Amino acid sequence: MPAESPSRANLKAFLNSECGNAEAARGALDKVGFDLEVVKPAELEAHLRKAIDGGARRILVAGGDGTIATAAALVAKRDVELAILPGGTLNHFAHDHNIPTDLGEAALVAGGKGVTAKADIGYVNDCAFLNTSSIGAYVTFVRDREHFEKRVGYAIASVAALVKTFSALRSFSVTMETEGQKKTYRASLVFIGVGERELKMPTLGSRVKDGRAGLHVMIVRGRKRARLFMLALAAIARGTKEAEQLPEFDEFIVDHCRIDLNRPTATIGLDGELKRLTTPLDYRVERDALRLVVAAPAGDQ
Repeated sequence: MPAESPSRANLKAFLNSECGNAEAARGALDKVGFDLEVVKPAELEAHLRKAIDGGARRILVAGGDGTIATAAALVAKRDVELAILPGGTLNHFAHDHNIPTDLGEAALVAGGKGVTAKADIGYVNDCAFLNTSSIGAYVTFVRDREHFEKRVGYAIASVAALVKTFSALRSFSVTMETEGQKKTYRASLVFIGVGERELKMPTLGSRVKDGRAGLHVMIVRGRKRARLFMLALAAIARGTKEAEQLPEFDEFIVDHCRIDLNRPTATIGLDGELKRLTTPLDYRVERDALRLVVAAPAGDQ
């Protein structure tokens, strides 16, 4: 539906001071007349709460998926619209929801040219995520990438981390419970996406167009590291349909599930960032919980 252009009193805009294109984002928002607060990541939640409690009808956040997830968790199921100026490396959430990644276009959409659309949000132990959560190999990959990125660029760090992760690939015990049924696996990777996800290149991790709603849980299992490595590669290279036929690859579309890792805490990936949580991990999806400001369909512009 068309989004009403908010008055200055009802719109609050916040820029993550540490996002990669902070200056460019500030320039784009200045051109459309936004009053902007530049805040540190640790202070963002407090500023957002104050704005929402003060009656803001639309919140604009400029930053990556982690920044967006912080805002989304606060506005979910409230009469507050969420507008986004993408400032991350990959901007998966923006791509998936027809939000321009060009900063100038995104600012115009946020300022009144957009329409509102509903979107789902995922939770694990009450921590919100918008795109994906992961357990196992991908967590190791993110940790290694962050280590290498301090000395080299993102792309080189990603390659180096991938090589290191696969050279030390390990399996772990996973018990998954959904709809009263329990299954135990020996897995190297558990991947949970909000909405049905692709497992093929070059769209790995992207939402399947017109895919099923819910949480897409994927488990790569087996005992030998070499076997796990080949299964992971096969799933990525062949895509979801082919991966379903592999004897040691399981997937489910669910609204909620519990994952027990047989240890008291675990580090998991949430939208590309790492967080340590207590176990078991309770995952759920809240459907249509967000009111997003997105670009109008091409025919409506």
